[in-house]
Amino acid sequence: MRNVAFISGASRGIGKAIGLKLASEGWDIVVAAKTEKDTPKLPGTIYSAAEEMRALGANALPVVCNVASQESIDAAVEKTLAAFGRVDAVINNAGALWWKNMEETPMKRFDLVMNVNVRAAFALTAGFLPTLKKQNSGHIIMMSPPVDLRVIPGHIAYMISKFGMTMIAFGLAEELRDSNISATALWPKTVIESYATINYHLGDPSVWRKADILADATFEILRRPAETKGKAFLDEDFLRSIGYTDFEKYNCVPGGQPMILDWNTAGAAQS
Repeated sequence: MRNVAFISGASRGIGKAIGLKLASEGWDIVVAAKTEKDTPKLPGTIYSAAEEMRALGANALPVVCNVASQESIDAAVEKTLAAFGRVDAVINNAGALWWKNMEETPMKRFDLVMNVNVRAAFALTAGFLPTLKKQNSGHIIMMSPPVDLRVIPGHIAYMISKFGMTMIAFGLAEELRDSNISATALWPKTVIESYATINYHLGDPSVWRKADILADATFEILRRPAETKGKAFLDEDFLRSIGYTDFEKYNCVPGGQPMILDWNTAGAAQS
């Protein structure tokens, strides 16, 4: 039986890279995102991404999912289970970006980052939880950082939403400690190439890494459910801890110098 991964925000960027990696490793993929038509600034759709994964041998199901809508989330969960009857990984990757202080954060923006980041991660996970518990297996991954209170000033709304995702992973791992269901948080150590990075003009390719590093880290986490349950990792540090040594291959420019994420500058490029 092939494993099934549900990936939010999978039409491009990090989510798509994870889907391609898992597809190449024999997984079937639910490509969940709201993009049905591409634009010059945001090329790629759930359909084009699914085709690329099918080319790698996966059964890839494109599903329209606006994670800010509970109705859309419920429909995506239903379509996934109707198509595959199971889910082995719920990867909460979709995100909304807002790096501003409180005075520059209107409530509609606060609500957006809360809905798209922490609420969506909670709702999607809760939607699949009965199936995971019935299977007594599976892995939930939050694309969110280890909790570091020093980075909150200047990014209050965003960090509440992202640390909230990490807290879901921590709390769920404990609630499910006697089960075979794992929950983990994962975050990049350096700036990652994505359309958010490009459109926000965050550095240039010489300081970016390919999303492949997060895809590899995700795959390795899924291979180690007991070891990674209830943990929050930075991609590079985690991969080094399990024996990876070649990180040059992840550079967007050969010989480039990846920029460590610094919340006090425009260096942060992950949504």
